[in-house]
Amino acid sequence: MNDDLARLADDYWQAILDEEPTERHMLGDYTDVGSFEDASREAQDRFVTALRDFASRADRLDEAPLDDEERLTRGVIISSAVAHADLLDTPLACRNADPVHGLHITLPLLMGLLAVPDQAVADAMPDKLDGVGAHFRQLADRVREGAASGWVSPAFTVAETIRQIEQGLTVPIADDPVVASVQLPDDVDADAVRGALRDAVERSVRPGLVAYRDALREVLPQARSEEECGLSWLPGGSDVYDATLRYFTTTEKTAEEIHEIGLAQVAKLAEEYRALGPEVIGTDDLQEIFEAMRTDPKLHFEHGEELLEQSKVALARAEAAMGDWFEVLPQASCAVEGTEVGAKAFYFPPATDGSRGGTFFVNTDDASSWGRFELEAMAFHEGVPGHHLQLAIASELPDTMPDFRKHLHNSAYAEGWGLYTERLSDEMGLYTAAVDRMGMYSADSMRACRLVVDTGLHALGWSRQRAIDFMVANSPLTEGVCRPEVDRYICSPGQATSYMIGRLEIQRMRREAEQRQGDRFDVKKFHSAVLERGSLPLDVLDRVVAAKLP
Repeated sequence: MNDDLARLADDYWQAILDEEPTERHMLGDYTDVGSFEDASREAQDRFVTALRDFASRADRLDEAPLDDEERLTRGVIISSAVAHADLLDTPLACRNADPVHGLHITLPLLMGLLAVPDQAVADAMPDKLDGVGAHFRQLADRVREGAASGWVSPAFTVAETIRQIEQGLTVPIADDPVVASVQLPDDVDADAVRGALRDAVERSVRPGLVAYRDALREVLPQARSEEECGLSWLPGGSDVYDATLRYFTTTEKTAEEIHEIGLAQVAKLAEEYRALGPEVIGTDDLQEIFEAMRTDPKLHFEHGEELLEQSKVALARAEAAMGDWFEVLPQASCAVEGTEVGAKAFYFPPATDGSRGGTFFVNTDDASSWGRFELEAMAFHEGVPGHHLQLAIASELPDTMPDFRKHLHNSAYAEGWGLYTERLSDEMGLYTAAVDRMGMYSADSMRACRLVVDTGLHALGWSRQRAIDFMVANSPLTEGVCRPEVDRYICSPGQATSYMIGRLEIQRMRREAEQRQGDRFDVKKFHSAVLERGSLPLDVLDRVVAAKLP
């Protein structure tokens, strides 16, 4: 690689890891293991300046001596650094009350995922918890900063976050789930390490949570109601939302365009439900189909163990079929584990040092909330051929590829791929029965509704209840599922649009390649073109696929 570009790519990745020490730890790099993310305004401003400098350095590089792969690396640095800086330049970090995925509730899960291979790393874990305590105090500072300019989280998210923190503070230190979640190897002094972890929780984490809770209490009186919970109600909120859409979709699509795309997808799905409904439900009436999928006990699980077992069976079937559809398969394995916190299902990629494979997590807290029709589509999306295939292949790209290209996360690319593979799995014949194909439609409904609801909330001024009502009316999801989904979109503007936008763009690229190549088209080569260059902005991926499959 060109020396200047290689140095720039390495500097860029190191700056990202310096800013995100948890990501560094997750990847199996223990050089900064005692640190945690700095959430202060000063740290954010420094990183924005650094990102813009990286983009400027890349822009100044002479393209003439660069080969195609080097030009791609240069372009990805410019695109990703500018979009990230633009997002961080907004006041979003001040709007940080998140009862769905906030650190105050996900910390035990996170700490359990961080590998502790030896005594040295174990001894550094209390320092990491000191950093967590500082992080919560910094969140408190950002809450107060936002209040001064009218940027406060919606009242219901503030109140619920306060309640969750206070509930957590009632747990005795000796039983703190953060301490219990840290996985220690057999050859360390576990009693001493857990004692040090409990001390860190007592001196840092709990006081940090108290400071964060107190700041949220202060701003609660000025927080907006559920009727005005989106960004468009905040000063400059529409411009901020535009920045989130550019960052998460890596397109220039406007909120209005995305809203209309969502409505069109919802209408298309209605016809698919009606076509399959008689076989699965016994009717083609859309609302009757939705109601049966929500309430029929035969269509729902009863036990968490069954969720895990059927997920493993589905992934094994998918893995057996991969050779017919993909040229390159990852070396890392994909495990299935249960959890009682976090999203309904999610995936963590393997560590680069081989100490941990990929993991597909299934939330077993309420097994009956899982429709039997949902499981296979979810397993294919999160595991194989979805996120595990994509992320593990990226992490195993050759050493000639810059490290940041192997690990940089692009939501529209990654989530678009995950959703693309739900439909690909149907093409591959992986779904067991018609009811499981109905689950593929259900998953699509959620992502199509997201386009409508996310833009409705943050660009069109929708209320929380209007968003919930839309999802219930246009999907088989229960209100109990739709409510936390909508709350997620309220807390994390723009991210939810990346799934369907990414899927539709990847499908468009494939369709155009099929038209260009005709009988020469090979789906294996298309998948290689999509996967063999790491996570890319969609416009960059479009050019890569067109060049690879002329």
